[in-house]
Amino acid sequence: MEPESSARRGLTALSEVACRYQADEMRPEDLPMVAAEALAAGLDAPALCELAGRPRSADVRDIRDTFEQALAESGIELPSRDLARRHALRRMAAKLVDGEIAPADLARDAWWETEAGTAAERSFVALIPQCECCIEYTLGLNEQKWADQLRNAALALTSSPPVGPGC
Repeated sequence: MEPESSARRGLTALSEVACRYQADEMRPEDLPMVAAEALAAGLDAPALCELAGRPRSADVRDIRDTFEQALAESGIELPSRDLARRHALRRMAAKLVDGEIAPADLARDAWWETEAGTAAERSFVALIPQCECCIEYTLGLNEQKWADQLRNAALALTSSPPVGPGC
């Protein structure tokens, strides 16, 4: 494997981790292992080396600060929380379409608070109840109809062009 292409893949993977980190899909204690994998892929930044050497039990603030420094040294811009959540919403829609999660699973996170920017995002978010207990209360006996509408909206979202820089 060519070192340059390996490093490029490492940058892409680190960019995705940055997006997932901003969307609260990545636990800070997992970031030292991410740094070690980035180094193994050929990336080289002092903060990545420092982060890879930290234990999982290190202070969360230190891990976060070092991770953000490693991103800066690698030329990766940390996406805004709103953009990261929009990309996370798209990933959740893909999981729904692929049958990896059930429609009710979407009510376990605050997806309804996501700042939807496209019509496909707004259609999908509008169908997500605020909490699990709201599913039955909101939908009554039409739960299957709702699940079908949610899957259709998820399919439309995953078929639409992604927004902003990729994550």
